[in-house]
Amino acid sequence: METQNKYDKYVVSEVAPLLNWLLANLKLSRTKIKDILHGQGIRVNGKVVTKFDYPLLPGMKVTVSKSKRNNAFHSRYVKLVYEDQYIVVVEKNVGILSMAAGHSTLNVKTVLDDYFRSTKQHCQAHVVHRLDRDTSGLMIYAKDKQTELSLERDWHNTVFDRRYVAVLSGEMEHNEGTIENWLKDNRAFFTFSSPVDNGGKYAITHFYTLDRREGYSLVEFKLETGRKNQIRVHAADMGHPVCGDVKYGNGDDPLGRLCLHAYVLCFYHPVTHKPMEFETSIPQSFLSLF
Repeated sequence: METQNKYDKYVVSEVAPLLNWLLANLKLSRTKIKDILHGQGIRVNGKVVTKFDYPLLPGMKVTVSKSKRNNAFHSRYVKLVYEDQYIVVVEKNVGILSMAAGHSTLNVKTVLDDYFRSTKQHCQAHVVHRLDRDTSGLMIYAKDKQTELSLERDWHNTVFDRRYVAVLSGEMEHNEGTIENWLKDNRAFFTFSSPVDNGGKYAITHFYTLDRREGYSLVEFKLETGRKNQIRVHAADMGHPVCGDVKYGNGDDPLGRLCLHAYVLCFYHPVTHKPMEFETSIPQSFLSLF
């Protein structure tokens, strides 16, 4: 390897996909390497390459920018986790809507559209699924209508693992279990559950208790169906509502926020059909209670 100006130069000695080769040869984290890729800081034989699976062959020359990063994306409410020409995966913070609900409401779609404009990408963010304003975690947005429709059309089969973590009020009696019932909204948009068909939608939630301490439980929820307010209503049904839930809770609010975070999202890519797996850390504030 030789260093010249702001680039490190390498010669490839074995066949490998670009990302695998970079991880093996650069002393950088996966996140940092993806930043450089997104920031167009990788060249192969003099040509800018941004595809993670670009095939490298022995003898190819790879130059890596020391300064290029994806600096175009700045938001205190949204973190860019993954991007390709069809989709973006983001981690949203609490306090921001998934999409606009008024002229000046802060929302993820607007943040992404501003980013696409600033990076001269001729696309818009298309909402595929939603998280409540006060729920944090992972979300997918499509970059074009066709990809959005592809994801929505077969959402149940496309997403093969979707998990949340929550801090619940009180100590859970069971280590794991499943809640099944029907959920239906009333005119005030309050979701009610019923053990028999009430004309609503059938909802199935699996839960696993990760930790307990006096007064609180850390619980993982795995969704089999994705109904509106499903976890919040099912947690309240168990007698252990999500902490900080002003709608379905009991007033228990140790962290000053809704303690619900979408931390695992795994799906088949709508175009390549490759399995995509994303996981974020459990929020430190949740863990601090245990």
